[in-house]
Amino acid sequence: MKKETCEKANQFGMCPYVTAQQLLSGKWAILILHTLADGTKRFNQIQREIDITQATLSNQLKALESEGLVSRTVYPEVPPRVEYSLTDIGARFKPVLDSIEVWGREYIEFLKEKNK
Repeated sequence: MKKETCEKANQFGMCPYVTAQQLLSGKWAILILHTLADGTKRFNQIQREIDITQATLSNQLKALESEGLVSRTVYPEVPPRVEYSLTDIGARFKPVLDSIEVWGREYIEFLKEKNK
């Protein structure tokens, strides 16, 4: 798709860049997806791993779930157990996460060289 077309408003679901940008627009979305890429986790596990407030994590998980990237499973136990995992389409984001890690490490090296 042409850059000019993607830059127009209301292109969600039509332009791949606008669609990805909007899906990942939450400040914590990439870190949550990265955490869940390692496997199914409970709410408190996610919260501890990325040091995020309960309210923010809850909102971000709801958003990612509503977009179909994260699955929430509630087990009928007392107390209730809730687990989060990536959906099939969410798991397909893993190669992107791997690429972000590689680029992030390269940029960290760039910053070290720049600040010498």
